[in-house]
Amino acid sequence: MADLILHHYPTSPFAEKVRLVLGYKQLAWKSVFIPPVMPKPDVLALTGGYRKTPILQIGADIYCDTALICNALEHLAPSPALYPTAHSGLARTVAQWADETLFRAAMAYSISGSGVADLFGAMPPAVGQAFAEDRKAMSANMPRLRPGDATSATRSYLRRLSDMLDGQPYLLGAAPCIADFAAYHPLWFIRTCTPSMAGILDATPAVLAWMDRMLAIGHGSPGRCSAAQAIEAAAQAGPATPLLPQSTLQDDHGIPLGSRVSVGGEAFGPETTEGELVAATRMHYTLLRTDERAGTVRVHFPRIGYVLRKVTA
Repeated sequence: MADLILHHYPTSPFAEKVRLVLGYKQLAWKSVFIPPVMPKPDVLALTGGYRKTPILQIGADIYCDTALICNALEHLAPSPALYPTAHSGLARTVAQWADETLFRAAMAYSISGSGVADLFGAMPPAVGQAFAEDRKAMSANMPRLRPGDATSATRSYLRRLSDMLDGQPYLLGAAPCIADFAAYHPLWFIRTCTPSMAGILDATPAVLAWMDRMLAIGHGSPGRCSAAQAIEAAAQAGPATPLLPQSTLQDDHGIPLGSRVSVGGEAFGPETTEGELVAATRMHYTLLRTDERAGTVRVHFPRIGYVLRKVTA
């Protein structure tokens, strides 16, 4: 099987989610560092438009969004399970809440007040301004929380997480599942990237102890890979069977396979990828596209959170 290549940058919270999952499943992987803001020409060579962080590459298969990346890793390494049979639906539902609602509140809280100085204080002002403009463009379709509202929401969510940890080491039981990895990464960002804002965690010692347990999972032993090497790996990859099943068609849009389509985020990260629709299952879409550098690649997206449209000439 081709190498697992994670395209990410160190302070990306969603990348931290996947790095921990890779460590939990004890998978070997290679690391490609990408810019936090546009332009990202090497990323777009693989995705065709999608620019959020991280992406997972396996040969010529490109997996977008951590919800789908985690599904792919579960197919590759089913044990230890991210989606335990006893509460798979609950785990996915809590994870979606954490990736969206908790994340939005935690980010708005952390990147306010002294948190801005934690992130950008040692950098030229233009760096912080470029980051702000980049994220403004990505979140144009999303409502924004004011700092006070974000603080209130984050405090409430921390108490709820603390209640879930009452009498058990992880959110849904004795072992971590996808809910833990999704809830952890926004709080990791507060604690690690904006430490002057981390005092908000002190009121929930059970959450802090849980965070220490999650941190101890680690990232495994990643190797290094250049962007050029990753693109060449895609170009050289022959036909392969994707990790995710492709055969079961769920047509909710009246768009047949083989159509020219676009897929983009419904809220955060509206940039679209165009290609030939070659799979539309109950969980994901797959687009076939060709790039002059990366060759023919398959780009995979989850259904939830993404908009499928037919491209008309």
